[in-house]
Amino acid sequence: MSEDRVIVRAVNLGKAYPLPDGGWLNVFSGLNFELKTGALVAIMGVSGVGKTTLLNIIGGLDRPTEGQVFFAGENLQEKREEELAIIRNKKIGFVFQFYHLLPEFSALENVAMPLLISGLKKEEALLRAEKALEEVGMASRKNFRPAQLSGGEQQRIAVARALVNQPELLLADEPTGNLDWKTGEMILRLIAELHQKKGLTSIIVTHNEKIARYCHKTYVLEGGQLKLFEGCEG
Repeated sequence: MSEDRVIVRAVNLGKAYPLPDGGWLNVFSGLNFELKTGALVAIMGVSGVGKTTLLNIIGGLDRPTEGQVFFAGENLQEKREEELAIIRNKKIGFVFQFYHLLPEFSALENVAMPLLISGLKKEEALLRAEKALEEVGMASRKNFRPAQLSGGEQQRIAVARALVNQPELLLADEPTGNLDWKTGEMILRLIAELHQKKGLTSIIVTHNEKIARYCHKTYVLEGGQLKLFEGCEG
């Protein structure tokens, strides 16, 4: 893929929530954003400013009140829910703050889940899941359940699960927010390494300025708009 190709484009994006008094709470409005293939960017901002909401809209987990999001040239607002589910499963990898691993399944089974959902045979899904666990240094923990693992180990498994389907886009929402800084830094380093190795395009949402050092660009969501953070060195 050309590194000059725009893979995500948000046009006049807005999101508002209805209030009990009949009014509206505007999270952001008229927001424009472009992300080129191969970029690793961070989106910063204080809690409650709408970072997660924006990431969910970009990833097709939520719909905007106004405006449009284009992913790989396709208008997500024109897609049915079934079509969005396929795009999320095959083309977008998600990493969340709280891991969202299924407690009754092993690490291997958790990582294989997106492959099984996409219709891959179990034997092949488990083989690919095992390889993904190797890439995040968790092969020796493949038969462990989430409760038997540390927070950092669980997040490594979540990263493997996000990438097992070989997505084009990785969206990480506060991936270090539930970890101490030392462990979180290891996770960030891992994401940056896999981003480079796999030729990903990645967005990391965070409130931590230290994460900027891992990114090509950092934006701040403030006053309903994305602004380039000049403190980020490319």
